[in-house]
Amino acid sequence: MMNTLTLLIGITLMYSTPFVFGALGGVISERSGVMNIGIEGMMTVGAFIGALTGYFTGSPLLGVVSAALVGGLIAALHAMAAITFRADQTISGCAINLLGPGAALFLCRLAFEGATMSMPVENKIPKIFGSNVSGILANLNVSVLTVLALATAAGMWAFLYKTKWGLRICAVGEKPAAADTLGINVYRIRYACVIVSGMLAGIAGASITLDVMAQFTPTAVAGQGFIALAAVIFGKWKPMGAYFACLIFGLAQALTVVLGGGSIAIPSSLLAMLPYILTIVILIVFVGRSAAPKADGIAYEKGKR
Repeated sequence: MMNTLTLLIGITLMYSTPFVFGALGGVISERSGVMNIGIEGMMTVGAFIGALTGYFTGSPLLGVVSAALVGGLIAALHAMAAITFRADQTISGCAINLLGPGAALFLCRLAFEGATMSMPVENKIPKIFGSNVSGILANLNVSVLTVLALATAAGMWAFLYKTKWGLRICAVGEKPAAADTLGINVYRIRYACVIVSGMLAGIAGASITLDVMAQFTPTAVAGQGFIALAAVIFGKWKPMGAYFACLIFGLAQALTVVLGGGSIAIPSSLLAMLPYILTIVILIVFVGRSAAPKADGIAYEKGKR
């Protein structure tokens, strides 16, 4: 019983890691007033770049860094469309969600001789206890990225609510015109937040292919970016709230693994639906009770009241 429980906790933490990074990317972007529903596309490209770099260099760290950089580059395009040209942020995000998987698959075919999946990555993200552990510690031996996800959530909470720059971000997301009159550069803050959002989404994708799966496939992300956005809503646009929401979604995926190998015959297709059913239920129950930042999704035009 104890082994099953610790195994469930370990798998929950592992599966929640991509959700956490993706959700934190959504939090920082939407706190500044820019809606970023392109998390899914950025995660997909990050997943491929992470696997590609990890395979050819043998360094998972370089894989994570390269995924973050590419994710930030794609987010900069979204920022340019949403902030500079004041385009519809939903359409821009949808375009990235369409472009990301297509670009990742195209580049994968180029890099791996027409294959739609990458070669397996030999060196995965290091575990916190190393490889020479057994028993309960082996079940709880999650990767360094899992610990980093918790640290990032706590750090973002402290940054947003305990620092001058964090409070400026919140002000820009609530009343950009008022923040502008105080000398705060609304455009610069929004650009920075959206780019950081893309970098976190890239890390989220890389955590899938360098920790959970060890290779890129067309279904590697499979809607996890949208689940991360649901966690943002469930967590009321707060870093720690989003983190605990991601643990719930991670638990739903962990149950598919633990119950799938149990003595009770549960169809695998039904178990695979659990995370997505939970997403729909949470959105139905909580979407009306969570208040987004007032300027979220609204393009800001300097001088306009």
